[in-house]
Order: sequence, then structure tokens, then C-alpha cells
Amino acid sequence: MRLRHIEVFNAVMLTGSVSAAARLINVTQPAVSRILAHAELQLGFPLFLRLKGKLVPTTEAQTLYPHIERLFTQLDDVQRLANSLKSDRREGELHILSVLALSYEVLPRALRFFRKKHPDVQVTIDALHSPQIVSALVLQEADVGFVFSAIAHPALTQEHLADGRMVCVAPKGMLGAALVAAGVVHLADLADTPVVRLDVRDPIGTVVNHACREAGVGLQTAFTVQTYHAALALAHHGHAVALVDACTAASADRSKVDVLALAPHIAVPIKSLRTVNRPSSLLASAMTQCMRQAVAETLEAVGLQPEVE
Repeated sequence: MRLRHIEVFNAVMLTGSVSAAARLINVTQPAVSRILAHAELQLGFPLFLRLKGKLVPTTEAQTLYPHIERLFTQLDDVQRLANSLKSDRREGELHILSVLALSYEVLPRALRFFRKKHPDVQVTIDALHSPQIVSALVLQEADVGFVFSAIAHPALTQEHLADGRMVCVAPKGMLGAALVAAGVVHLADLADTPVVRLDVRDPIGTVVNHACREAGVGLQTAFTVQTYHAALALAHHGHAVALVDACTAASADRSKVDVLALAPHIAVPIKSLRTVNRPSSLLASAMTQCMRQAVAETLEAVGLQPEVE
């Protein structure tokens, strides 16, 4: 199939008729019919059956369509990248991507430092999941991204900012007074306590699951969530203990919850990501340094013991 065949086929699949497809891609109805017939001739099988004035996709068309959808997604990515390369980002603009957990406490602190040195810079912030951040940076749609865990991608370079850690956030009264006084809770101490767990697709959630297996502890998973602050909210409302990173725990309301160190120590690396083949941005470099300072300040504010074995 030629690209024009594919474009017409996709339009008909999306709209369900020749007339609507013609309007979608801004050509005449006879042109759509002609291109569709030529595509079927080249393929050697029909793509649509004409039943009662309607076009019904054949089995072959339905088999082809998922591959066509993926192709159009890739074409959209090419267009987005071309637009990024064409539009020179003006000096005085900075586009930041961050995982949600870093956007509540760390990023606002970093922006306070950044604004002191660059008060006139226009800053755009998107809070996304890590795969979305990687995709946007590869397409050169942003200047810098901040994530948890190491991410290997040939188009990206990463810089280690700090090592956070996983902590236990428990509703007041849910854990024993002795544990709270000690300031440290072991995974085994939570065996009979309802726990909010991170989705297994989250890299830190995977590490926590591994630590549980190593410790031979089966936790009572009361809730599974995809974001750290969703876990924190459940703890605030007294539903369960939340296992979250220390940067998220900095947002905890200490009148409602206790924040304890978690043993064994589970490190949460905090990284900045930049595009390898993009000219170095002084503003992105400055923001990265401000994030490093903000992470250190945030972790200090949590006030946990530095290491627990």
C-alpha cells in the first residue's frame, strides 16, 4: 500500500463513509473512491463491503487497521519532532517535565531558588509519568525532565541529583506507640496492617515488592494506587499505611499521620534527564542545580534518620 492509500483507508475506517472520509482529508468523494479501488486492486482483496449503502470493513481490513493506527502514531511523532526542530525556543523560556511526586514539594522549592536568579523567565511545567517524560524529551518538546530511578535511553543523558528513600506514613494510632517512638518501622512490623501499595508497573513499586520478598513478608494490600500522593491522601484519611518516597512524605500533615523511616533502607534515586543531541541550555542547567538544592532541603525537612539497615 502506498502512503496515499493508507491515508484514505484510515479516513474511511475512522468515519465509516466515503463522503465523511473525503471531508476529513479534504479531497473529493470520487478521489476517495478511486484511491480506495486502486488500493484494493494492488492488495488483491477488498477492504470494504458495500452493504445497504454503508461500507463495512472486511476481515482483512480489520486485521490491517491496528498496524495502520501504529503507523499514524509514528507519523504524528515525526510531525511533532519536526515542529520542535523548526520552532527555535526563544531565550527566556523553560519547559520542565516532572513526575507528579516531585511537583508538590521539590519543584516549588526549586522554582523559588530559580526565580531569584532568573525572575523574567517564562516557565512551563508538565507533571507526567516517567514514560511520557522520556517520550516528550526524545521528541525535543521540553528542556529538562525530573524522574525517579535510572532511565536508559540512547537519546537522553541523565544526571544523579540525590538519593531519596522510601518511608512509612501511618495514620495516627494505627501503629503501636513503641514503633512510633522509635521512629523506624520494619516491613515485618506491617504484616498485619492494611497498606497502600504502589502499582507494580511503577519502578519504585517493583523495588518495594522485591524488598518484601527478600524479607519474607506478605503485606496486606488494602489499596493499590498509581501515584504517591494518592497513597498519602489515603493515609491522611485513616484508611491504611502508605509506603511512599520521602519527597512525597514532606507534604504529610503531621497532625494526622506519623512519618517513620522504613527498614530495610530502599533508595529512591532522583535524576534529571536532558536530550543528548540538543544544544545545552543554560536555563535547564540552572534549573537542574536548583532541583538538586531543593531535593536536599526537602529531604532534610522530612527529618528522618539518614540510614537504617
